[in-house]
Amino acid sequence: MTEPQQSLQNHARIIPAYHYFIFGAFTINLVASIMNLVNAPSFATVAGVLTASALIVLALYARVFALKAQDRVIRLEMRLRMKELLPPALQPRLSEFTPGQLVAMRFASDAELPELARQVLDGNVQDKKAIKGMIKDWQGDFLRV
Repeated sequence: MTEPQQSLQNHARIIPAYHYFIFGAFTINLVASIMNLVNAPSFATVAGVLTASALIVLALYARVFALKAQDRVIRLEMRLRMKELLPPALQPRLSEFTPGQLVAMRFASDAELPELARQVLDGNVQDKKAIKGMIKDWQGDFLRV
């Protein structure tokens, strides 16, 4: 099965079972737990609200932790790519890139990466969406979490 063409407009990844089903079910559970607490306050209903809240926090952190691990791998991958692709004049500036800049630039083709890197550094572009918008030859990332 081939992946659809990826671009700035459609690169965000939504997993319906995770983003809608799990968070929907956990939200309904939290609302029901709060209603139970309001209607019949007791230790059990307080525990139910705490458990429902903890499940939502757990689901959020599971996503955040996975994305942070992915960003660390992307940062390493981008530093390796840049060591191969950047001209000697830009090589000493590799340490100036922030993790967010590196993550945003991963969609750039090898051919445009050196000039994009120069523009990002010289313009001190920090906004990931702005950096992604500067990419002309978008290369999809189909292995993201």
